[in-house]
Amino acid sequence: MKSIGLVLKAVLLLLVPTAVSLRAGEASSVTIKGYILDSACAFTKSLSKPISKECAISCAKAGSPLVILAHDGTIYWPISDTTPSSSQNSKLLPFAGGKVTATGRIYERGGSKAIVIEKIEPQTAPQ
Repeated sequence: MKSIGLVLKAVLLLLVPTAVSLRAGEASSVTIKGYILDSACAFTKSLSKPISKECAISCAKAGSPLVILAHDGTIYWPISDTTPSSSQNSKLLPFAGGKVTATGRIYERGGSKAIVIEKIEPQTAPQ
């Protein structure tokens, strides 16, 4: 009876990490729309949109991570899916202070949301 319990534990130890990795690998792409602004202003000033393009660029160049502030108020932290990870500011800097449409895989943990950006482009006004 004891050996069956050990075998069962061993099987679970092997299957659980596999199931978790399959779930992460199956993340589908999601499209979000919002403003690119620096993270400090998004939190400390509770902005609903950037003050200006120049302000967002200045903060980013000073080291503040740029984020995407979605229209519903959700803040998405752009992250890399590589190890070691790298800053995503260079990818976002051309769009700083502007509206974008970003497509990528979304990750959630502890109330925070992150996005691995696959595609990003400026939002254009509807015609």
